[in-house]
Parts: sequence; C-alpha cells; structure tokens
Amino acid sequence: MSRRKGRRAKSTVGRHTVSIAGRNTSVSLEDAFWEALKEIASERGMTPPELIRAINSERRHGNLSSAIRLFVLDFYRQQVPLRKRTRSKG
Repeated sequence: MSRRKGRRAKSTVGRHTVSIAGRNTSVSLEDAFWEALKEIASERGMTPPELIRAINSERRHGNLSSAIRLFVLDFYRQQVPLRKRTRSKG
C-alpha cells in the first residue's frame, strides 16, 4: 500500500449490483478495479454488467469479486512485454 505522511492510504470499496441469469448479485470492488473494469468494458464495446457476466461465465472457482480482480490484473499484465515481467521477478 502507498503511504502518505506516515499513514496508509485507505482503499475505498464499493458494492455494485449486477443481474446474472436473472438474479441480482453484488460484487465488492475497490474503486480502482471498478474504474479499470469500466475502461476495459468500454474498450470492448460492452457495458460493465455485460463484461461481468462474461467474466462470470468463464470463472472456474472463487467468488465473483475475486474473478473480476484477477481478470483486470491479467488484462493489464498482458500490456507489459514478457521480458520486462520475467526480469522483475528478481
């Protein structure tokens, strides 16, 4: 976590409701993940709920909030060339 003047910055977590297979479900995501999800959805010509339904249909285990975080992480990791990622493993 980043530090500001000796204190930890608080992460704001929001609850977002989406309909999946006709049932409402909520996901808890930090603001940064929600913003990133919206950017990815927009880039793909989708709404965030459409992208969440797609992520849900592909997940094999874990909860939906975790699946979304991992999806976002993987999306941005793919933006970094492989040689930079392997070099930084230290």
